[in-house]
Amino acid sequence: MDGFISVFGEPHGIIVGQLIWATQYTIYLSAIAFLGGGLFGSLITFFRIIPSKTLNIISYTYTWLFQSLPLLMLLFLLGLGIPKLFEQDIDPWIAATVALILFTSAYLSEVWRGAIVAIPQSQWEAAKALNLNFVQTLRFIILPQAVKFSVAPTIGFLIQIIKGTSLCYIIGFQDLMLIGKRWANSPVQGSEPFIIFPIMALLYFCLCYPLARLAKHIEKKTIM
Repeated sequence: MDGFISVFGEPHGIIVGQLIWATQYTIYLSAIAFLGGGLFGSLITFFRIIPSKTLNIISYTYTWLFQSLPLLMLLFLLGLGIPKLFEQDIDPWIAATVALILFTSAYLSEVWRGAIVAIPQSQWEAAKALNLNFVQTLRFIILPQAVKFSVAPTIGFLIQIIKGTSLCYIIGFQDLMLIGKRWANSPVQGSEPFIIFPIMALLYFCLCYPLARLAKHIEKKTIM
């Protein structure tokens, strides 16, 4: 913090230092949501394509439900609604994590299912002719081809997760958005909204732009 104060002075050095400090929690929550949602989304994707009508219906219903609910509504339900209903406090970390994992898994499962479905049906038929079962076909033939089509949109959705964490301030999650809004609403001279919000936008840009460039690069290589 002292380094920022020496560079920017007061109060700007304190503001910049606290905003950068809060950014780490935005990164942590995004990583947890992406990894947790990815693991759960992989399971949902498997259930969507496995030859089982019951699992197909369950996974489709799950995907449809959590794609239909806005992330903001999930945060309200898990962070404010359920605690009020059962008169139990829920830590904002837990509420934000669960909401983002549910939201992320629903969308990633659809991205990955689309990549698998894009593989020609003839590939499945050829594997069947070689006497490969469903899991073997998926592992050795379908997934290696589907991965290259799904990497770019997966990274692209990671950007949406990072931006989506900005909504978690409504349940008291201590991230970049919450700290920034507190400073913007404070009476301290030099913390006016027209100063704070551009700094916040720059920090979000620094998080998202490299990922956007990476997704674009991978997409070009996939097309070529």
